[in-house]
Amino acid sequence: MNDTLNDLRPGARTAVRTCMNVQPADRVLILTDDACLTIGEALALEALATGAAVSLHRLEAFAPRPILDLPAGLQETYEQARPTVSFFAASSQPGEIAFRVKLGQVLRGHGAGVRHGHMPGVSPVLMREGMTTDYDRIYEITNRVTAIARTARTMHITNPKGTDLHAEFSPDLRWVPCHGRYHTPGDWGNLPEGETFTSPANLHGVLVADILGDHFSDKYGLLKHPVRFTLADGVVVDVACADQALADEVIAYLDSSENGRRAGEFAIGTNVGLTRLVGNLLQDEKYPGIHVAFGNPYPDRTGAQWTASIHVDVIPTDCTIDVDGRRIMNAGVFTDDIVGY
Repeated sequence: MNDTLNDLRPGARTAVRTCMNVQPADRVLILTDDACLTIGEALALEALATGAAVSLHRLEAFAPRPILDLPAGLQETYEQARPTVSFFAASSQPGEIAFRVKLGQVLRGHGAGVRHGHMPGVSPVLMREGMTTDYDRIYEITNRVTAIARTARTMHITNPKGTDLHAEFSPDLRWVPCHGRYHTPGDWGNLPEGETFTSPANLHGVLVADILGDHFSDKYGLLKHPVRFTLADGVVVDVACADQALADEVIAYLDSSENGRRAGEFAIGTNVGLTRLVGNLLQDEKYPGIHVAFGNPYPDRTGAQWTASIHVDVIPTDCTIDVDGRRIMNAGVFTDDIVGY
């Protein structure tokens, strides 16, 4: 066993035992790829240590990347394995959100559903940092923030870089707490965890992002030049950046899908154990603050009545958040009543 695999074992142990509650009777299927194979192997070792039955598969064995639709062979693999727990621990490539959405539908189609840990774009840094924070505290804070958000009608978000965003919410659209405990059949969430999200009824104003999601995360990491999004009636009407090529690339990608410019997700990050941004969306969206995603609103979870084939998260930093006039975060730090001090 090499040192890298040893370094990943504590985070894998949290994922397997704390987040997914893997037990000896479970059947665990791990889907990884060449880029994240060591992480997949760490998850497999920790799952085997519980006494569960474990199978490990590489995406490249089913289809060339990027995978834009669900390969028949992969669906057959899930049907034969009949997993009770699954992990997706693989790199994120352009356009693969459509494939991952269909994979989620397959997972939820097995009786009561599979407990699923979703880790697109996971890296060794995330396994050592985001997966080793205090998940009991994340659970408590996420539920506390969700309780406030579920009755919210408006939020106002500002930051020093020029974010001035107004959000409106509908009681018909659900808030989904992602607290890191997925112990019931059908439960699933992204790992590392710590957020609560919904599909907003409306967004308008300006959002200045330091990090972009989807394949932009792997390509650019922490942005050298922030990207400024202007929204009206929940739709991106302008994208500006000192790096014009990046702005053009973002616009082209948003326009590659029907509803690609539409704000599909509004979320609040709740992983207070994170101490820095690392340039990886999967973890950085859990950093205390907000993020917005354009495109797919996860309709089966939020109740939104529309969809899209892309989902591009964008993250501003050092946010101040007012919920119906009540401040819950100041310059990126939750107020004492939120964190329980």
